[in-house]
Amino acid sequence: MDWNSVWETIKNYFADNVWNIVAFFAALVIGIVVIKVLMVILRKVFARTKIEEVTRNFLLTILRFLLWLVLVLILLSIIGVQVTGVITALSAAILAVGMALQSNISNLANGIVIVATKMFKKGDYIMVGDKEGSVVEIHFLFTTIFTKDNKKVTIPNSMIVNSAVVNAGANPRRRVDFTFPVAYESDVETVKKIVTDVMASDGRVYLDPAPFCKLKEFGASSLDFFANCWCDASDYWDVYYYVVEHVFNEFKRNGISIPFQQIEMRERTDVAPTPYDEAPLPERVEKERPVEQSKLAELKHAYGEAKQKIAAHKHKKTED
Repeated sequence: MDWNSVWETIKNYFADNVWNIVAFFAALVIGIVVIKVLMVILRKVFARTKIEEVTRNFLLTILRFLLWLVLVLILLSIIGVQVTGVITALSAAILAVGMALQSNISNLANGIVIVATKMFKKGDYIMVGDKEGSVVEIHFLFTTIFTKDNKKVTIPNSMIVNSAVVNAGANPRRRVDFTFPVAYESDVETVKKIVTDVMASDGRVYLDPAPFCKLKEFGASSLDFFANCWCDASDYWDVYYYVVEHVFNEFKRNGISIPFQQIEMRERTDVAPTPYDEAPLPERVEKERPVEQSKLAELKHAYGEAKQKIAAHKHKKTED
């Protein structure tokens, strides 16, 4: 390689394009400053709106990318590069990357759906399939929840959108449901009073609507009572455990028993009658089948002819 010729080419390029180079660096500095200022302004504007934080971050990321892309195209055009060719190559690259990342793009699109429809927000308690917990992060590719035992679960957004989502934290109040089985000899009104009094004794339980308890059904081994009360969504589990523990204690205090599942077994001492017909089985009567009877007739006819031939042959042999 002739390094002298290379050096001469470089010197000639800078000599012939000195103003383009100056314009390049000037545009670079100005573009960086403009992008930073615009991003600060946009961040402040978005902060004053009611747009969700994850949506704001996504929009700011897209706008930052577009601004840098415009700056790069301007710089390339200043130094004489054909921008149309760059745009074509960039489009092809984006298409190839998009095909390779189809699942991620699906998650991204579903993330936009989740945020746009406000399906749930940070802090809500959601149930998706067999996963449930409190939402701690909503990204455009996945959503992170913490389960009741403090496990971190990351769920792809495509799974969330394509599944039935139960949002227990959508409303400030939640209804706490209970089922209490008691023995059949228990007094219905006493059981109802114990359960409602326990629920009303907790200050986190709303008195309007009032705590509710009614006999629901006759179980296999117990009378099943259905009860419910209302509380703040954040107090759901505290109220649930309080009511269950104190109802159990009050049942014991008032002599209300909670039965185990029971199966009643009886021993039979009498002889069960077994009537029967003493007559023997009837004789078999062959069913008449026309097709088979014709075949039987043919066989008999053939047998008769064969018998006649044998008799004639014997007679002839006797005469000889």
